[in-house]
Amino acid sequence: MLPYVWMLGGALSFACMSFLASTLREECPWQWIAVARTGFALMFALALALSTGTKLVFFRPGTLWMRSIAGSISLVGGFYALTHHNVSEVLTLTNMFPLWVAVLSWPMLRESPPSEVWVAMTVGIVGVLVMQQPFASGTGRGFSLAIGAAVLSSFTSAVAMIGLHRLKQLDPRAIVVHFSAVSLGFCLLAAMIFPQEAAEPINWQTGGLLLAMGLFATMGQLLLTKAFAAGPPARVSVVGLSQVGFAMLLELSISRRRFDLLTLFGIALVIAPTIWTLTRRAKTAA
Repeated sequence: MLPYVWMLGGALSFACMSFLASTLREECPWQWIAVARTGFALMFALALALSTGTKLVFFRPGTLWMRSIAGSISLVGGFYALTHHNVSEVLTLTNMFPLWVAVLSWPMLRESPPSEVWVAMTVGIVGVLVMQQPFASGTGRGFSLAIGAAVLSSFTSAVAMIGLHRLKQLDPRAIVVHFSAVSLGFCLLAAMIFPQEAAEPINWQTGGLLLAMGLFATMGQLLLTKAFAAGPPARVSVVGLSQVGFAMLLELSISRRRFDLLTLFGIALVIAPTIWTLTRRAKTAA
């Protein structure tokens, strides 16, 4: 049960991080929001690793670099999409990565997902589409590029998740430190390459939100790393779909967004396979 519980906690943490990133898009250029996310995460993860005597790794194994590079591309693409389009629609696309995980499990892990995983994943993805209706509305600034960035983020995230499953021998804290360092480099590179949009000077409130985003990102990364290292990637990915449901709850409670019946039906379709996967796992273990 633990990998699925860890994934639920990671999904909640990343939902909070995404919500904060969306809130900050009017205050900071998207590149510096991403830099803050990775910079704070690196500081927190490194402090935690050093305080617990964790052995850090850098050059090897090669799979660690595959995980970190793929995850960094996913992070940059995801933050661009989050700050240039509606959060709910972006999360709809980025949380479709379980489909990519299931497909990539064949060539990368030589594992054919059981039929129950396909059923749960299909129901969850249909729920996401019903809940968000990603192609039915919205053509704001940067729409096409933002959607493309979200799809790229989804695919590269799946590659990173597969890589995590192949790093069972490494301490999760060491993996997070490595990923945070590599992703910080990618975000700084994005800040130098892509044009930056005008923004207000950072004040105490903005700084506090950036710090909170970094904390949630660190917690989410640690929990996600532990989940994918210990559990089957396809099954764990299904549980990760709950991130969309958590994000919707944040919008409901903080932004006072209202949801229609179709949206609520979609939420049920997303949550149902998560609960079903948890209960079936519990019965199997018993």
